[in-house]
Amino acid sequence: MNYHILTLFPEMVMDGLNTSIIGRATKKGLLSIEAVNIRDYTKEKHGHVDDAPYGGGAGMVMQAAPVCDAYEALCEKIGKRPRVLYMTPQGKVFNQKIAEELSKEEDLVFLCGHYEGIDERALEMIVTDYLSIGDYVLTGGELPAMVMIDCISRLVPGVLNNDVSAEIESFHDNLLEYPQYTRPEVYEGRKVPDVLLSGHHKKIEEWRREQSIKRTLERRPDLLDDAVLSKKEKIYLAKLRAQQEMQEEESSKNN
Repeated sequence: MNYHILTLFPEMVMDGLNTSIIGRATKKGLLSIEAVNIRDYTKEKHGHVDDAPYGGGAGMVMQAAPVCDAYEALCEKIGKRPRVLYMTPQGKVFNQKIAEELSKEEDLVFLCGHYEGIDERALEMIVTDYLSIGDYVLTGGELPAMVMIDCISRLVPGVLNNDVSAEIESFHDNLLEYPQYTRPEVYEGRKVPDVLLSGHHKKIEEWRREQSIKRTLERRPDLLDDAVLSKKEKIYLAKLRAQQEMQEEESSKNN
């Protein structure tokens, strides 16, 4: 996987992505990450890449030419025109399914805006995907780009020491991950569930699936509409929902 990040702050993204799992994967050659400084493509003698917005208003807008020229130079260098992901709160909210789709690409370009955004003409000319990490506004697109790169990279074969981890953690089958425990068996009077100490792999797997379903119902019930469940698991979910409704009714009576 090759990542190309169009940014005004290359040191910000490179410092963050050259550490931990992503940094090790880059050193192994499993990932390639480069930051392209948009300022290098301005023709303004003082290095400016922004100007006041037409029609008035607060702030400044990134000019179209440096952005487009940076992208065109990149395309010429790598010999293709890869997808361009623009980081914007106006975009589709990034999720695990989108990450899985993007992980199949060979090259991805992340366009990081700043100030009041980027001249719309540049976006019309080069952007293929508008993506957001949530309904809030940041000072720039670098942090969202780093979040997405981290998420996508975990799905690239070989990046995780145990590739199975990427398949069974949170959002697998649209369920949250089950609770995890390690030594000691008892901590502050709290004991590890007996089933995890049993050595019975089938029972452990059943317990983990049930815990994932239960936790998803408690914390992210919206995910259950698209959850992949067996017939037995659907019955288990129905029982959990019935118990939840009874508890809510009991609570409302007591209040």
